[in-house]
Amino acid sequence: MIQMNETVGVLALQGAYQKHCDILSRLEVASRLIRRPNELSGCCALIIPGGESTTISLLIQEYGLYEAIRYFAENHAVLGVCAGLIMMATEVDDRRIKPLKLIPFRALRNHYGHQVHSSTSDIKLSFSASKYSAHFIRAPGVTKISQEVKVLASCNNEAVMINKGKHVAVSFHPELTNDMRIHQYWLHNCVYQPCDEPHDNNKGASD
Repeated sequence: MIQMNETVGVLALQGAYQKHCDILSRLEVASRLIRRPNELSGCCALIIPGGESTTISLLIQEYGLYEAIRYFAENHAVLGVCAGLIMMATEVDDRRIKPLKLIPFRALRNHYGHQVHSSTSDIKLSFSASKYSAHFIRAPGVTKISQEVKVLASCNNEAVMINKGKHVAVSFHPELTNDMRIHQYWLHNCVYQPCDEPHDNNKGASD
């Protein structure tokens, strides 16, 4: 069991990484911005935030983080958001991206449209009784999902939140809402214990 005072790393190469730090702070979880491989030392988990997936992929390699993250993920939980989801895939529909291959599925860039097609949709979470208002911004699609991967949320019959072992990937942006259930689920079920049993927690839902 990991102690609550351990630090969650947030990849800070590009994207809305500070928003994730803000949510972790509200949950009384310490965070650390990660830009170099050695900064992963002492972290109990890692968040890969949204942004431009081709840029993030390039910077991960440029900063020597590719193998470091893959090695870290062998024993630590990773949460991938939007572009972070793309990076966690085993296959991507864009050859410019070198995925980390942490969850067996194929990611589709901009599956839900470009910036002008951004939207908000109410989705059902498998681990919570109330609906969740998800923000989709240039959101990626999830396809060719391995049987060992659990679908935790869907939108229009398409997976938008998936889990395998300690890792969770989401197509939408949970950091852009006051509803903290996505981060809470990952922390309680993946960071602090294996993701074997769903943890129903409505405490972080907005009123």
